[in-house]
Amino acid sequence: MKEMIDFLLQFGNLNTQQIDLIASKAEELDLQKDEYFSEAGKVPNQIGFIMEGILRVCYYDNKGNEITKYFCDENHLIVDWHHYDARIPASEYVQAVTECKLLVFSRQNWEELSNTIIGWDNMVSKIIQKALIRKLDRRSPLVSEDATTRYLVFLEKFPSVANRVPLSYIASYLGVTQQSLSRIRKNIR
Repeated sequence: MKEMIDFLLQFGNLNTQQIDLIASKAEELDLQKDEYFSEAGKVPNQIGFIMEGILRVCYYDNKGNEITKYFCDENHLIVDWHHYDARIPASEYVQAVTECKLLVFSRQNWEELSNTIIGWDNMVSKIIQKALIRKLDRRSPLVSEDATTRYLVFLEKFPSVANRVPLSYIASYLGVTQQSLSRIRKNIR
């Protein structure tokens, strides 16, 4: 819980009673590798904070290929915010890449925090804004660079992820085949 409170305090102030309220609304959730935190076709109804592990956001293209959009690791919130906020079915999956331990807030508990803690919505807005900037910052270089450069940028932007996730997920994220990624990795060692 301390990690989550430290995370929240980057975006605003909380007093002891507010911290206690947040702690009382969170539930621990363990996800096994390959389990889903949320699934395409279902309305996301929970928000998680990753204490341990890595999750990925992925979808299937019109040819049935699995595409990894991005990874999320420790000390970050995980939610398909657009679909959660609009209360519409998600178009993507949020899947555990490793065993994960999360603090989870149900929609009801999250809304209670919003209705009780003055400044909560402002903090959440700042968190979402930072996450979007972070996501764009991580994706932008991937569009215009060659595959080797994309992999080197990936290693720079996701230093804690590279050795903890399957090569196939990294290849999918980079938009290359697993064989190409293997060659790239061999050539830069």
